[in-house]
Amino acid sequence: MNHTQSHKLTDILKFLVPSLIGVFLFMIPVPYKSEMTIPVAILAKWVEGNFVSVIPAISVLFMFIATIGTIITKIAQPSFIMNSSFLRRLFDVNGLFVVARIVGTILGAMTLWKIGPEWVWSENTGALLLYSLIPILFSVFLFAGLFLPLLLDFGLLELCGALLTKIMRPVFKLPGRSSIDCIASWLGDGTIGVLLTNKQYEDGFYTKREAAVIGTTFSVVSITFSIVVITYMKLEHMFGAYYFTIVVAGLVAAIIMPRIPPLSKKPDTYYHEHHVPVDETVPAGYTPFRWGLKQATDVAKRNSDMVKILKNGIQTVIDMWLGVLPVVMAIGTVALIIAETTPVFEWLGKPFVPLLTLLQVPEASAAAQTMVVGFADMFLPAIIGSGIESEFTRFVIACVSVTQLIYMSEVGGLLLASKLPITFKDLVVIFLLRTLITLPIIVFIAHFIF
Repeated sequence: MNHTQSHKLTDILKFLVPSLIGVFLFMIPVPYKSEMTIPVAILAKWVEGNFVSVIPAISVLFMFIATIGTIITKIAQPSFIMNSSFLRRLFDVNGLFVVARIVGTILGAMTLWKIGPEWVWSENTGALLLYSLIPILFSVFLFAGLFLPLLLDFGLLELCGALLTKIMRPVFKLPGRSSIDCIASWLGDGTIGVLLTNKQYEDGFYTKREAAVIGTTFSVVSITFSIVVITYMKLEHMFGAYYFTIVVAGLVAAIIMPRIPPLSKKPDTYYHEHHVPVDETVPAGYTPFRWGLKQATDVAKRNSDMVKILKNGIQTVIDMWLGVLPVVMAIGTVALIIAETTPVFEWLGKPFVPLLTLLQVPEASAAAQTMVVGFADMFLPAIIGSGIESEFTRFVIACVSVTQLIYMSEVGGLLLASKLPITFKDLVVIFLLRTLITLPIIVFIAHFIF
């Protein structure tokens, strides 16, 4: 039977128009004040610039809401929270995130009101997070959350998934549907990728090896977070080169990592042994493009309720504000205190000094500690490295911090909390391997750019 009949123009436009608007907002650099940056970043800068005096206080308020809501949920489990999928997702988190929220809120309050020892709230520790990084996160999350549905909910992922099916298996040793996890991470958020992968794994679509590879290799840092990093490094004008570099380095790592331990040693067995592998073939009568287009238009038709999409967008913003801000404040401040008051990260970074020197990276000693601090949180390399004078070195640090992927403040913690077959030791090894694989590639490209 031939299924290649034409799609209705109205159905194609329902898919195409929102998706193209989303691509423009998140992926197309435009000129702004003598530099090139993406439209979402311009909107975020406007909010940050106009409300910079109140954003830190508002952020601490959200941290208090997150912590109080979490404590009430853990102790009393009120029905209005437990029966609401949105509120339960917000407040019913695992132990690691409970501690992180409490610590982040305490540190946020101490910094806002300058309570306690100065080394907690000084300009190089808590104040650096609350007054420099948090306003950027707050502003970017606002517009990313509202506009991400344009990329995620109107069929773009389905079209890309169908077109990439024949690439994923030979190149990455993964099923074609995993391309959707990757795209959802890249365009949305790494946590989205982990949650998608965990669900697919539990439902029997991925083996243990495939799930481990996807969770640690394809739950990539989102465009949203990439914007925050490059903005903090004051290199927004280089967004095109920056994003090209992390795509190239990330693809090389994605090709190599599934083929070496620890990921290559994971068994090709399923979460439930009785599950049968999914048939990935395109139905007879369809080309990959037409099958992808059919899926895309079907999704776009299902998601025509703009009120529901706006509601989901607002929920995503609240989720990011409540879920991410206190964790970043906690891990970021603690790590900065360690970095400022102890030589721990200098010690851990020492082995990278000869490598960075060999690769002819300026200010190699200053850059070395940023190579390892990203394991705690992906923003820390940018925070610690933002004072480095060399644009070349700041560019390298920004790219490496994004391609390392395994940062415990979010994706790492989520991986350990999920059903995916990943251990803490796996995460440490994968983090170091990704750093050693991507660093030379990034430096090589940087030598051409600068």
